[in-house]
Amino acid sequence: MKQVLQNLKDGSTEVADVPCPRVSAGQLLIRTVSTLVSAGTERMLVDFGKASLLDKARQQPDKVRMVLEKIRSDGLLPTVDAVRNKLDQPMSMGYCNVGEVVEVGPGVTSFVVGDRVASNGKHAEMVIVPVNLCAKVPDAVPDDAAAFTVLGAIALQGVRLAQPTLGETVVVTGLGLIGLLTVQLLKAHGCRVIGFDFDEEKVALARRFGAEAMELSAGSDPVAAAIAFSRGRGVDAVIITASTKSNEPIKQAAQMCRKRGRVVLVGVAGLELSRSDFFEKELTFQVSCSYGPGRYDPNYEQKGQDYPVGFVRWTEQRNFEAVLDMLSEGKLNVLPLITHRFGINEALAAYSVVGGGEPSLGIVLRYAEPREVGLRPESTVPIAPAKSAERLNLKPDAVRISVVGAGNYASAMLVPAFKKAGADLARIASAGGVSSLHIGRRFGFAEATTDTASLLSDPSVDAVVVCTRHDTHAEFVTRALAAGKHVFVEKPLAINHQDLERISDAARSSQRMVMVGFNRRFAPHVQKIKQLLESAPGPKSFVMTVNAGFVPPSHWTQDPNVGGGRLVGEACHFIDLLRFLAGTPICHQQAMAMHADTKDSFTINLSFECGSLGTIIYMANGSKAFPKERLEVFASGRVLQLDNFRRMRAFGWSGFSSMSLWTQDKGQKSCALAFVDAVKQGRGSPIPLLELQEVGRVTIDLAQALA
Repeated sequence: MKQVLQNLKDGSTEVADVPCPRVSAGQLLIRTVSTLVSAGTERMLVDFGKASLLDKARQQPDKVRMVLEKIRSDGLLPTVDAVRNKLDQPMSMGYCNVGEVVEVGPGVTSFVVGDRVASNGKHAEMVIVPVNLCAKVPDAVPDDAAAFTVLGAIALQGVRLAQPTLGETVVVTGLGLIGLLTVQLLKAHGCRVIGFDFDEEKVALARRFGAEAMELSAGSDPVAAAIAFSRGRGVDAVIITASTKSNEPIKQAAQMCRKRGRVVLVGVAGLELSRSDFFEKELTFQVSCSYGPGRYDPNYEQKGQDYPVGFVRWTEQRNFEAVLDMLSEGKLNVLPLITHRFGINEALAAYSVVGGGEPSLGIVLRYAEPREVGLRPESTVPIAPAKSAERLNLKPDAVRISVVGAGNYASAMLVPAFKKAGADLARIASAGGVSSLHIGRRFGFAEATTDTASLLSDPSVDAVVVCTRHDTHAEFVTRALAAGKHVFVEKPLAINHQDLERISDAARSSQRMVMVGFNRRFAPHVQKIKQLLESAPGPKSFVMTVNAGFVPPSHWTQDPNVGGGRLVGEACHFIDLLRFLAGTPICHQQAMAMHADTKDSFTINLSFECGSLGTIIYMANGSKAFPKERLEVFASGRVLQLDNFRRMRAFGWSGFSSMSLWTQDKGQKSCALAFVDAVKQGRGSPIPLLELQEVGRVTIDLAQALA
């Protein structure tokens, strides 16, 4: 299928052939008919992409601080690689979509196949959208008009926050698409409206919609005009829909307001506020958040948990519905706002208009009618068809792998590690298709797909790498084993005992290898520690300090049913590391959380059959200036201290004092190579299945003890 993608590294835009996305629970699969280019937001993204690296840094000072902190902890080269990887990822453009439902996911009851819906879907022939971000389009609303639904909801949310009443005087600063929609919504509320902009054509449209309007390029004074329009009293409210770095819109808004007036920022403006401007009049200032209540709440948007209408009358979805009702009743007129129409194959021409000097406002992209396309586009897209010929030149024992999951870790670490290990890259799958296409192109996979069933059953593939969300690991691992594949799965192996047992049974019955990406045991420093400990008799003591950093409670890794929580999802790495260094099974474990609610700062105590002791101090409340991971080993009157897998110091070890690397090495490449070599040579897993089961069982038991 066709989809518009933009590269943040250089600002280039393309219409790519992307695998058709697959629908999941609580989602709709929609065949697109029309989309609207949001000129303000999308032009800002294009301009950001075209900016130099220095200009990008100037625009994001918070990100610069994060980069500097990462350099201090991880080193320059890993940080440069991480920044390049982030900027190289394509961005799916668009968020104003109209189309027809072609499939509903499990649990969806409010929509059926054939419904015409407006959503925040991307510029793509097929889109996946959660149900709470969709609304049915009334028959009287044409597709091109319905494409304005999401922008209309943004404008409507700003109006709701301003709380206008019948007869009040309201200013709209900035008469772009959202500003002109805001003008119409305020007029529908019975308000007297005056608008300001530097574009005469936009000013003329505002007048057409019933507002007073002034063009500012000639040096007119908006404050004086607004006060005069309010009969000298000062306006009741100002809604700023402009996009500028200047502080002037906020300053002018304060000056033109009456005492206890309201200022709402919907667009972008400088926020160096003058206290006296707001203090003397007791003004209120509020920033509007996109489409309305529910925005950026994963429980509402992704899990479909609606807010009770008796407590939250207007949500994102209900704002969509209100805009569509106004379009249907003719109270909102958007067709005069359309200046250009392009087919999806002409999207590059559309973006030339967005980023150029040609006057434009509403730019609509049109897609093929349903009868002109098949039931749905292909779920698999060839990337490097010539690889079939290249494989004739591969070594006969080359290991062919496919990858399920195409997130940041797969892109930055796992796939490069397997490529360096000499694996032949066959297919890569993701739910949405864009990330698998990107990684597939970057590393030379033969195909990108959203069809995991065909990927797992491919008879030409030797092994499958699973790097999806934690709650899906058991499903993909057992299916891959049943298909006769060796499996490498990113940690954790499972997030509950039932899934752990499923995987163990599948591994035993399939006689295929299962390995977890516990890469730290393969790190060069850890291998050296293991070697040194062979000459240190008696029990050892291990202290692993993890300065983990804060992760919002709303993040998927914190959900016990999805990510398993930080103990299961992350601390398993360190339990495995200490198990490897001790060399004997764990016979006792205990955990204690710092805070009963969050449970992401905790200590773990381990006892091993050899008499060794291990302590893991996992903290989310530390300073980023401190090393992220520090391992200390006490053995036979000697001590080893490893900081961030870069520098190790030895105390009391004859003939060994330190070991340092130019760059951090947590063992990812060596871990992947060990797996590939084991498959190639027909050996058992580099990490025995019994150890994986043991670490998984101990980790889950500890998490349950903290629950």
